Amino acid sequence: MDTPENTLRSLADIKPKMRLEGKVTKIEMFGVFVDVGLDHPGLVHISKIRSEPINRIEDVLQPGQVVEVWVQRVDVNAGRLELTMIPPIQVEWKDLKPGVRLKGKIVRLEPFGAFVEIGTDRPGLVHVSEMSAEYVRDPGEIVKVGDEVDVAVVELNPKKRQIRLTMKVSEPEAPQEAEEAPEVSMTPMERALRQAMAEDTSSDRSTARPGPARPSRDDQEDIISRTLKSRMQASSSERKP
Repeated sequence: MDTPENTLRSLADIKPKMRLEGKVTKIEMFGVFVDVGLDHPGLVHISKIRSEPINRIEDVLQPGQVVEVWVQRVDVNAGRLELTMIPPIQVEWKDLKPGVRLKGKIVRLEPFGAFVEIGTDRPGLVHVSEMSAEYVRDPGEIVKVGDEVDVAVVELNPKKRQIRLTMKVSEPEAPQEAEEAPEVSMTPMERALRQAMAEDTSSDRSTARPGPARPSRDDQEDIISRTLKSRMQASSSERKP
């Protein structure tokens, strides 16, 4: 995960979604002021302290407490810095697709798996069957809350806002055996020519005996041409009614 960016000098160095570390300096009914090392403290509104509603800020935070915050809005001219303790969206849904690998943090464990914060608007789920290539009975045997893990997207359901993840490392695919080249279809003329050449070669082998030399290449081509012509004429006669 990213480390806090606290090497800042002024509000001009601040950018939205920056992650900072600060100390609670003052608590009000509407929120808390946090010192992040600048001339002006930042304000965390009560609605931005955590996702769940809270009644009293003192039940969650105390003066002097070190907290993790993110920049929500900055106004250099007015000298105003608005912060949030709710992690902002770092990864948009349009950037997610099966196979994309991400770094995340375990935020909750359940008997069926673990929820991982990956920077989206809600955590993704690593089912217990996707935690290891080996059988896992209890997710707590593999991870604990706060652990940083490498995950990959398995499946997305934008309508239900669900993200299925895996902690398994994909193995390289085994090389596939070379497939035999498909048989090339031949036209009737090509088929007749090949058959004529085969028969001529077979005839030469069966009648071979000591005697005169074999016909020349020109003679062979003449024989094949005549044989082909004869076969094509025969084939044409058969097709006539």
